[in-house]
Amino acid sequence: GIFSKPNHAKMSYPVAQLTSSLPLLLICDNIRDPGNLGTILRSAAGAGCEKVLLTKGCVDPWEPKVLRAGMGAHFRLPIVANLDWESVPDNLPAGIQVCVADNKDPGAQAEAASVPRGGGRAGSAPGNLKTPAKSKSDAAPEDEESAADACVPDLAVQYYYENWTQSPVAVVIGGETHGLSPGAIHLAASTGGKRLIIPVVPGVDSLNSAIAAGIVLFEGKRQLLQRHKQEDKKKFPIAG
Repeated sequence: GIFSKPNHAKMSYPVAQLTSSLPLLLICDNIRDPGNLGTILRSAAGAGCEKVLLTKGCVDPWEPKVLRAGMGAHFRLPIVANLDWESVPDNLPAGIQVCVADNKDPGAQAEAASVPRGGGRAGSAPGNLKTPAKSKSDAAPEDEESAADACVPDLAVQYYYENWTQSPVAVVIGGETHGLSPGAIHLAASTGGKRLIIPVVPGVDSLNSAIAAGIVLFEGKRQLLQRHKQEDKKKFPIAG
């Protein structure tokens, strides 16, 4: 069959999915592999994400291979595609904290190298965000992008299993080829977000972006549920 692409604002989603959703959002940045994006969407639906945002540079979420890998996730949560970074904040709740998934182990900084394109892959081992800036007289046209990346801000770094959830919170997952966009780092910095580290053993260069998304999203779910339980205990203390 041939169908028009659905409008997320006009779609109806399962009541059980809506009532079980958490103040957890996902932002996909440069996810270009259809199988990875479909798997990420499936994980987002399973974790109870409230919404998924796709920036320009991501594969079309309604491409057949993405649909196949998503296994119905497209019809369980809103997916807003083809966003530029200037319009991403308009699709986020007020007061949100944006974090980025990474694989930079703070204990391995001695081995750090410069970061390509302003950020690491979601499961790579990037280096220092600060890269030496060339003077204008030395900068060649092809170096303009590198010069722009040199202005990318630093983010607080912590392991993904440490407490990082706020209500609400969004997680950015970068693609394996181009990694995180400078826009993702700037957005996280503007919201007080953090760089969430998924540590891997030495010699392992990267994790698959879909695997990294699953690890971080379900840890976020665990932390949010734990926080909700603690808040419920404060509201309704059990009589001794």
